[in-house]
Amino acid sequence: MLFFFGLAFLVVVALAIFAVQNSAAPMVAMKFLFWQFETSLVYAILGSIGSGMVIILLLWIPSAIKCSFRVKSLKKEIEGLRREPTQQVESSRPNELKEAK
Repeated sequence: MLFFFGLAFLVVVALAIFAVQNSAAPMVAMKFLFWQFETSLVYAILGSIGSGMVIILLLWIPSAIKCSFRVKSLKKEIEGLRREPTQQVESSRPNELKEAK
């Protein structure tokens, strides 16, 4: 988990450096269906990166929830198995050794 926080921090720092270095970028016209507007190239790129991150996050959330439920059920199963009395089974190892000779 700490790795992902560090990776996210590095991405944010890289995006901030990118935005500062390209603050004098020219304006670009963007069109989508009925909308048309002009914005800085930096904002267009940062917006596309941000929307991509949001889309990936929304696609990741269901699998994370599913995995969380699976982990919880496995922990309950482990606790149930620990509570069961253990039955000692006689080892058949000596018999195997006799048969091997």
